[in-house]
Amino acid sequence: MERRPAPSVAPAPSVPAPAERVRTTPTWIWALPPVAVLAVVFLYPLALVVQESLAPGAYADVFASETFREALVTTVWLAVAATAGCLVLGFALAVVIAFVPFPGGKAVSKFIDVFLSFPSFLITLALLFLYGTVGMANGVWTDVTGDPTGPFQFLTTPWGVLLAEITYFTPFVMRPLLAAFSQMETAQLEVASSLGARPLRIVRQVILPEALPALAAGGSLVLVMCLNEFGIVLFTGAKGVTTLPMLVYSKAILESDYTAACVVAVVAVALSVGLYVLYRGVSRRAGA
Repeated sequence: MERRPAPSVAPAPSVPAPAERVRTTPTWIWALPPVAVLAVVFLYPLALVVQESLAPGAYADVFASETFREALVTTVWLAVAATAGCLVLGFALAVVIAFVPFPGGKAVSKFIDVFLSFPSFLITLALLFLYGTVGMANGVWTDVTGDPTGPFQFLTTPWGVLLAEITYFTPFVMRPLLAAFSQMETAQLEVASSLGARPLRIVRQVILPEALPALAAGGSLVLVMCLNEFGIVLFTGAKGVTTLPMLVYSKAILESDYTAACVVAVVAVALSVGLYVLYRGVSRRAGA
């Protein structure tokens, strides 16, 4: 008899071994290094400043000082006026650069980015060379008229500080505006122009509504930066202009009154944070 091979039996499927539990690092551990650096570099020094400012009677003494009240008023009105000037000038320049073709327009737009990296004292120094007491403008005047002094003496006044701040901070408003204008549909402008709208009406009814979020962002940034500006006031040599940062410097460095300096610093920080919270609330309601 022919011997038939035994039928092959399919091997039983192997049961996979239970997967080993992968141990993952908790997410909160990755947050520890940046939080530790932030605590050491910023939070701990800030806590020391706040602790020093809580000395008995420190706030009452500082708030009762006429120098502090004048510095607070000067700081606020300079910041508000500089912000308003930057918004008006920055919007006008951004509209020209974005919508009015002229030779070198792209180069000017690129220069705005470079200008943002300039230190504030450099712009103030340039203004001093032009309009300072011994600057070029006064030099030309004295050479022509023979007068011992020139007529340009405004840089050491609040108006000189205001001019320097507007000059330096205007590009901080122009940058977000140029970015917003680059995404704007030019068809809207062409339709408005074809319907007979004049340039000013196009700017008011078409361009300005599109620019409001960028104006709010740039204006809030400029306002906070102007509130805390120190270099411009120092380099203009405006001795009669005392802002909160200058008062902190005067109390801490010149008078060695660290408690009063800490009180003024805490007030300046609270003012800046309060304005930022207000801006965030307004922008959230506006949907920006």
